[in-house]
Amino acid sequence: MAEEETGAVAQTEEQPPQQQFVMQRIYAKDLSFESPATPAVFQKQWQPKISVDLNTKSEKIDDQGNYEVVLTVTITAKLEEETAFLVEVQQAGIFFITGIEGDNLRRVLATAAPNILFPYARENIDAVCVKGGFPAVMLAPVNFDALFQQAVAQAQNSGSESAESGETAATH
Repeated sequence: MAEEETGAVAQTEEQPPQQQFVMQRIYAKDLSFESPATPAVFQKQWQPKISVDLNTKSEKIDDQGNYEVVLTVTITAKLEEETAFLVEVQQAGIFFITGIEGDNLRRVLATAAPNILFPYARENIDAVCVKGGFPAVMLAPVNFDALFQQAVAQAQNSGSESAESGETAATH
């Protein structure tokens, strides 16, 4: 009887831990809006040049498997080389992750988590732009998998460890 129990315990120890990726909380960590050219910018024809910068960072926050992922989106709208507005959102989330390690963990932190956070960041950006008197930006969906692959390729070419540390960046 004792041998059977020991055998059952040995079998369960050999099984890999169950993989879990659970969103715990989503929150706006930082939000800023500047429109330095108002009110004069409202008298110009609205055909801005929009630039979008994306950056993700992740950090393990405890030994239970909780990670904070921060997606930073910075939008700059320029009219005739004059900044019409600048908005920056740090949309963050806490994610519980177990059973995922190494490269797979880095991929989840750089792709799956930002995919969850991006719609919230987009909503915050559109809301603050409209409240600032400008049209909504209407950001297109982002392929975080492709951005992660680019960051990994850049890190391999330059010897950088940014992709391995959970940080990715892109400019559009």
